[in-house]
Amino acid sequence: MKNKGTIREQFFARLGQTSPSPLGIEIQKAEGVFLHSPSGKRYIDLISGVSVSNVGHARPEVIQAIEEQARNHLHLMVYGEVIQSPQVHLAGLLTDNLPATLNSVYFVNSGSEANEAALKLAKRITGRGKIACFRNAYHGSTHGALSVMGNETFRRSFRPLLPDITALRFNCLQDLELIDRHTACVIVEPVQAEAGVRLPAEGFLQSLLDRCNDTGTLLIFDEIQTGFGRTGSLFAMQKYGVVPHMVTFAKALGGGMPLGALVCGRELMDAWKTDPVLGHITTFGGHPVCCAAGFAALQVLLHEGWTGQVAEKTAFLEKALADHPKVIETRSAGLLSAVELGSSGKVQDMIRLLLEEGAMADWFLYCDTAFRISPPLCITQEELEFTVRVVRAALDRL
Repeated sequence: MKNKGTIREQFFARLGQTSPSPLGIEIQKAEGVFLHSPSGKRYIDLISGVSVSNVGHARPEVIQAIEEQARNHLHLMVYGEVIQSPQVHLAGLLTDNLPATLNSVYFVNSGSEANEAALKLAKRITGRGKIACFRNAYHGSTHGALSVMGNETFRRSFRPLLPDITALRFNCLQDLELIDRHTACVIVEPVQAEAGVRLPAEGFLQSLLDRCNDTGTLLIFDEIQTGFGRTGSLFAMQKYGVVPHMVTFAKALGGGMPLGALVCGRELMDAWKTDPVLGHITTFGGHPVCCAAGFAALQVLLHEGWTGQVAEKTAFLEKALADHPKVIETRSAGLLSAVELGSSGKVQDMIRLLLEEGAMADWFLYCDTAFRISPPLCITQEELEFTVRVVRAALDRL
């Protein structure tokens, strides 16, 4: 390619942009919990690629798995037609660590695709057309996922979307009465991440499941951000003691590679086989290199015990920030935290100041008054202490 300017100039000239003000930081290398620019500046990663890099960057076991699988084979055939051991191994390890009723895996490429598959399968199984979601939920940007996104600002320019969508209020027991025998499914995040880390009230998720069971409605948990140790349990459903009929995963599932999955019971998954045959198809879903990376990452997560350390690490961060006068409150679901500052202007200034101090943080789609702290789960005590110093230094300048 002919030299058309710096990498930064080419980034803005050649790549489609989705924001008028992207971070625009060039990263050359990432390792552990740190990101490195070509100039040598180091940033501690407080985003984890939005809950993707749970085992850290450049984890040796994951890199080795990618290299070995790439030497064996890349893509062979559309998903589900030939036996590929990386898919089998990951599906086996995943279901071994899920409740027994969640025993069948359909691999896709992303979280949006996983949610599309779940919505589609629920309609196929129930024969119903209505879908319920929650206000301020985020489930992806494709048309079906966008239809159950609980924020009209992001939807209104793309209408018409799927019909018969009912938006419920999170933690509102009264709204559960809107789920009826015409409702195919309810899709919910166990913790509303992009709403600024909103936790379920005690008993709410169980009441939601009970209502779904009473009406023959399928309950879908979107664990795309909360899965793989982020909340202090391997999956949030375990933390809250509620097992849905279906669950969707992505982000950390692939260990840094693009991978999503719908998981449910075999009797539900078998509906793809008939009426029509090939009821759902994906070319690259379950790519062998992605599945090999995901298998290695899940093995690392299970072996290292970081999930069991999440509560202690979260408590340290919360205590270290609680007394700063600029912090109104922190809301945490494990190492998924929202630090409330009270205004969007302060959040944007804070993100800039954090970059200057050597940390990369982010805001929330539906809560622009708080910034995100969600580092890789492998973060050490020393790195946590560094994080606190950096965040407090930025707060002092705010």
